Formats: sequence, C-alpha cells, structure tokens
Amino acid sequence: MKAEEFDQKFDEGQEDIIDDLDLSQIKRPGYEQRRIDIDFPV
Repeated sequence: MKAEEFDQKFDEGQEDIIDDLDLSQIKRPGYEQRRIDIDFPV
C-alpha cells in the first residue's frame, strides 16, 4: 500500500487501518526496558 492510499484511508476515517500497520516492531520512546536487582529480606 502506498503512503497516499494509507493517508486517504486514515483521513476518511471510514475504514479500520489497524490491519495495515506492522505492530511487531512498535516501540515507545522513553520507555526502554532495563534490568534492576532487588533483594528482599527473608
């Protein structure tokens, strides 16, 4: 699908565009995962 076709579908709002998106590579800026160690008392 070309960008113009996608933009038109989005602008018209009559079709669901979620099926046209690749959500497998989605990332949220500022929400990188990081590992922390926590010790709990027994």
